[in-house]
Amino acid sequence: MSKTIKKIGVLTSGGDSPGMNAGIRAVVRTCAFHNIECVGIVQGYQGMIRGEFIPMDARSVKGIINKGGTILKTARSKDFRTPEGRKKAYDNLKKEGVDALVVIGGDGSFTGAMVFSSEFDMPVMGIPGTIDNDIFGTTHTLGYDTALNTVVEVIDKIRDTASSHDRLFFIEVMGRDVGHIALNVGVAGGAEEILIPEENLGLDRLLESLHRSKNSGKSSSIVIVAEGDKIGKNVFELKDYVDEHMSEYEVRVSVLGHMQRGGSPSCFDRVLASRMGVKAVESLLEGKSNYMVGLLNDVMSLTPLDQAIKGQSKINLELLRVSDIMTT
Repeated sequence: MSKTIKKIGVLTSGGDSPGMNAGIRAVVRTCAFHNIECVGIVQGYQGMIRGEFIPMDARSVKGIINKGGTILKTARSKDFRTPEGRKKAYDNLKKEGVDALVVIGGDGSFTGAMVFSSEFDMPVMGIPGTIDNDIFGTTHTLGYDTALNTVVEVIDKIRDTASSHDRLFFIEVMGRDVGHIALNVGVAGGAEEILIPEENLGLDRLLESLHRSKNSGKSSSIVIVAEGDKIGKNVFELKDYVDEHMSEYEVRVSVLGHMQRGGSPSCFDRVLASRMGVKAVESLLEGKSNYMVGLLNDVMSLTPLDQAIKGQSKINLELLRVSDIMTT
């Protein structure tokens, strides 16, 4: 699939994450450095179907490296899942003169890119943008580090209230399939217990842990719950169970929700986005396609898109052991 590339399209797709704008900036400026044209595609694949393209140059991305969200907007496109929708998207790209795509998003976005590439021989390169850090082939996805910092700051504030009122707080964080956020913020925030999808703690062990904390002299507790935890149907069911069996605690629930996706990206995410953007564009210019750019051992690496989609990111077992020791 080696082609002469003269114009690259960049889009953001799926859930937004801090660092996406820094990634857009890096793609656009790397294109400018190599004298390649670049267009931004508004609202991801849906914008591709509608033909919403914005010419972008080095100056058009000034002042966005520090902004959360995505200036190109993002959307999930049902139309792109159909052959007719993808054909319309391809026709619009060819009309615009786009030779290759950089897709910033998660596994769903990469799946769409891979199918599109196979159908129309369009070179594509993926940049992982999701706060959950649930993509195989990279130790960090764009937005993950920023989300950790956001959540830890909130935990610190909630602990002030928990200590003042002798309360037990269940704090639910994002992580439908993996517990990376919960495990890291739990350790960093000094949580008494951390509930993640990978480890089924069980209600009895949870109560045992909370009783142990209470008997050791702790008057308040913080429990971090990943949204995909399997112990109860939801965090409110956990609250009801503890209410029933531990009357000595006043139990509260805080669901952090989408606030975890917002905010100015951290230094780490800005640098990571810049490195990924450069690697994505230069890999396309080298004739590579159907890869995701990732960070492995602090080196920019390429993972085939199908492996990035099908592979599973692994929970840090050493950190899991650290959390067990710290909650003693």
